[in-house]
Amino acid sequence: MPINPPTDFKPNPNLKRIRKGLVIINTGNGKGKSTAGFGMMLRAWGRGMSTMAVQFIKNEKSKYGEQMAAEKLGIEIIPSGRGFSWTSKDLSEDEALAQNGWKLAIEKINSGNYDVIMLDEITYPVTWGWINVDEVIEVLKGKPEMLNVIITGRDADPKLIEFADLVTEMKEIKHPYADQGIPAQKGVEF
Repeated sequence: MPINPPTDFKPNPNLKRIRKGLVIINTGNGKGKSTAGFGMMLRAWGRGMSTMAVQFIKNEKSKYGEQMAAEKLGIEIIPSGRGFSWTSKDLSEDEALAQNGWKLAIEKINSGNYDVIMLDEITYPVTWGWINVDEVIEVLKGKPEMLNVIITGRDADPKLIEFADLVTEMKEIKHPYADQGIPAQKGVEF
């Protein structure tokens, strides 16, 4: 039986084929935004490309599966958050950590040393006004030509969506915690 491509994927034959680094957004209320980003990073690493991530919510003291795997592979991951900011009693510290993470991200983007950089869960500090969306777009406009930047998190700002080359919305259909009370599990959520 022949395998057919999806019927909703038809490249425009009138477009000139170009190569450039992409701005990719994984957003939506479903699970898998960061997981998909780490999958792309792993794919790039497998091709000998240089990859790294700045995590805007994860705490540097926490050890998540992706951080442990990245460490074994020699992939740099910089956690720049305090954990679940939405439960924080002092948001000023969370805001300062996010702004510091953004400063580090700008340095990494402008360094020219990477092929893929993921800004994991940056949509939250952008939505909360801690990081200016227009500044993010300006930095991305000036990124090295072949650098791919992956942005993850719920509620991606409409300006980011408009600017991006590829946007995927993860949609929750069913969730074990919300629907059955099953807590986050090792190897699945962390």
